[in-house]
Amino acid sequence: MGRRWRDGRGELVVHGGDGEASVRVPLEIAASYRARTRGLLGRDFVDGAILLSPANSVHTFRMRMTIDVAYLDRHLRVVAVRTMRPGRLGMPRLRARHVVEAEAGAMGGWGVREGARVEVVVSGQGGG
Repeated sequence: MGRRWRDGRGELVVHGGDGEASVRVPLEIAASYRARTRGLLGRDFVDGAILLSPANSVHTFRMRMTIDVAYLDRHLRVVAVRTMRPGRLGMPRLRARHVVEAEAGAMGGWGVREGARVEVVVSGQGGG
């Protein structure tokens, strides 16, 4: 069930639990080595979120802002969510295959928490 995306744009759909509505968030997809390496470095903000794939850890060296980091397994279920200040090295998550980054505090508002299921919808295509 390996997922492969190309660099581009789409939406992160956070499926609500217990009858909650789904939340749709603008998403930048960083799938190439170059795009994953660049990530959020040097940015002052992010519009929505960025998906790094494949990835199972991140760092915040040379970042200007605190970020929320969600680690996703191969079924796009959230295995962990952490908030990281600039200059930190995140622990690799063995079950993680993808990482979503957003401005600090955003993920809680979207309902991204451990056990939540998300979907990646690529612009102009069906679900991921």
